[in-house]
Amino acid sequence: MNDKTYMERNLKIKLWFEMWLKKENKGIENIFSESANYIESWGPQYSNLSEIIYWFNEWNKRGTVEKWDILEITHNKNKTFVEWKFLCKMNDGEIQKFEGVSIIKWNNFNKIIYLKEFGCNEDTYNPYKEKRENKKYNWF
Repeated sequence: MNDKTYMERNLKIKLWFEMWLKKENKGIENIFSESANYIESWGPQYSNLSEIIYWFNEWNKRGTVEKWDILEITHNKNKTFVEWKFLCKMNDGEIQKFEGVSIIKWNNFNKIIYLKEFGCNEDTYNPYKEKRENKKYNWF
């Protein structure tokens, strides 16, 4: 892959994150292929572009992404790995906060054909040094 391809992919990834922060579709169809498959870290799966767009619009009526920081982007041929931190507030008051990694696969037109997220609890601890019996932890 050449630097131009990696730059284009970086821009598309950053735009995708920015869309969530601004609650604004700025061209999802330019980022994902028609047959893209998107899997969220806790299980929901969207099987094509129209489902991804519907989910984006519907979700943004129920909550707000407050933070989605990209920590690192690593490219390897037709795959990209993105490490990130995420925070959202739902309209019912629930706050979700975790770290994650996305595995992205690209087609020859630099559109995403597959994206799978993996989540990790941000509140880590050493169970051999700390007792935390009364603390609730999210499990994906």
